Amino acid sequence: MILSLVFLVLIQSDGVTPVTVSTLIPVVQVQENSEAELSCDFKTERESNPRIEWKKKDKEVSFVYFEGHFTGPYQGRATIDGATVRLQRVTQADAGEYRCEVSAPLDSIKLGETNVTLKVLVPPHTPSCDIPSSALTGSQVVLRCKDQHSIPPASYTWYKDKTALVPERQTNANYTVDKISGVLIFQTVSRSDTGLYYCEARNGVGSPKRCESTHMQIDDLNVPAVITGVVVVCILVILCTFGVCYAHRQGYFSRKFKQHSGYSHPPQEDFKHTQSFML
Repeated sequence: MILSLVFLVLIQSDGVTPVTVSTLIPVVQVQENSEAELSCDFKTERESNPRIEWKKKDKEVSFVYFEGHFTGPYQGRATIDGATVRLQRVTQADAGEYRCEVSAPLDSIKLGETNVTLKVLVPPHTPSCDIPSSALTGSQVVLRCKDQHSIPPASYTWYKDKTALVPERQTNANYTVDKISGVLIFQTVSRSDTGLYYCEARNGVGSPKRCESTHMQIDDLNVPAVITGVVVVCILVILCTFGVCYAHRQGYFSRKFKQHSGYSHPPQEDFKHTQSFML
């Protein structure tokens, strides 16, 4: 027991401690095309020249920094200071989890590591909007808005004549808005819903973007015109039916049939045999 205590005291007095690796910011969020700093701090007790490596964990682990050089797509746009890496002009391809590894062969524990997650934020792009140009009163109308590229996903606001459509601010609103999906639904449109519509996408990164405004016209169903059309069609059907019946009674179809289907016998003289055919 005494020998064990003496051994522990000797180790502590000798200052033998494992390599330690840490990061100041475990999750880094930067905007696309900007600079990202992946911090990595380490301490060693004996090793004065530790080996530093950076790796990225995707489906497979790949090297970012190895044997004093940056690899592949990081060449020419990455620098290292100590063990901290700075990436220039980051894109979505750079997003992911990185690992800083420090090897110290002279320390009691020879390997230390820390992880840094890089999130690349993408500002809104111009959303695609589906806005009907016309509709009839009383019908259901659906308007859609979507931005496929923004990270994090955008939220959407619909505008009519430059005024935001916010159902909770209006009593008896005849529409619903889903800010997450970007869908605006009118359960039953009226003529008062005629106007200029557009949608705006925002996600807190960069400036909001909006689609081109479109005029939506709501008209009443022309009932007299529909009735008139139905009456005209009925009259035409009645007249055609009467005409066919009248022609049938007058025998028009019977005479036409006889003219085209009658058969006339050839003259009997054509069948008289001459003596030359008699034996």
